[in-house]
Amino acid sequence: VASPCLAEAAMSSAGEDDRCWADCMDVAVRMARRAGQVVQEAVKQEKRVSSKSTPTDLVTEADQQVEDLIISTLREKFPSHRFIGEESSAEGEECILTDSPTWIIDPIDGTCNFVHSFPMVAVSIGFAVKKELEFGVIYHCFDGTLYTARRGHGAFCNGVRLQVSKEKDISKALILTEIGAKRDPATLDIFLGNMKKLLSAPVHGVRIIGSSTLALCHIATGAAEAYYQFGLHCWDIAAAAVIIREAGGCVIDTTGAPLDLMSRRVVAAGSREMAEYVARQLQPISYERDDHDQGTRP
Repeated sequence: VASPCLAEAAMSSAGEDDRCWADCMDVAVRMARRAGQVVQEAVKQEKRVSSKSTPTDLVTEADQQVEDLIISTLREKFPSHRFIGEESSAEGEECILTDSPTWIIDPIDGTCNFVHSFPMVAVSIGFAVKKELEFGVIYHCFDGTLYTARRGHGAFCNGVRLQVSKEKDISKALILTEIGAKRDPATLDIFLGNMKKLLSAPVHGVRIIGSSTLALCHIATGAAEAYYQFGLHCWDIAAAAVIIREAGGCVIDTTGAPLDLMSRRVVAAGSREMAEYVARQLQPISYERDDHDQGTRP
């Protein structure tokens, strides 16, 4: 049965929009839980693994099956909506954010972790309207933790309201990051150089957990003070950005500019001061934009 929210563009009030997006978020929560159960079962099975852009950029049959499940179910309910999915984008579907209601989906974030049964794996579902992120849902597949947030309505973990760390002092910070798909010597030198700068600040520590979305959720919970990465995709950040912002945090570009969802760069922190400090330390690593082939700026 199609959603009653098919005529979003014709809605006459912000209140109607708000109710519609709340309904969409309820569906996202159900889909994330359902997809998470599929992942829980798949991790016990033999995994057929291949690579995409690099030998370390892994994909499994489960990634594709879970994305197909999520998108096919959502498309049936919301046929006028657009979809950006990790695996469909890898197969050549356009990755461009328009004003239309758009679901941004990572079916298995932490695929390498999934392949090795390392327990940091999540389903991530973000939703944007008029290029503004409206809500995010992230489900930790191994322990059943559910992170949710809707713009203007707060962020929650299993129903408990989240609050970021407001720490401004870098010497008291725990920093999270990810390595990225590029592993050539020059890129690794920059990656390690960035880590060395932060460790020399000094920060309390730097952690890599193998799941961008779950790492970002740790910023929202206050378990860590900042996160940075070059090379992530829009589906890695969309849902988490809403959760962090609604928990009181800051999400920006590594240049210090406002977040550009397609830029493949992000700094997130519990305070703007922390985010801006981390951004100033970073030597950039160049990645092609997610919307590179759509005539957008480089």
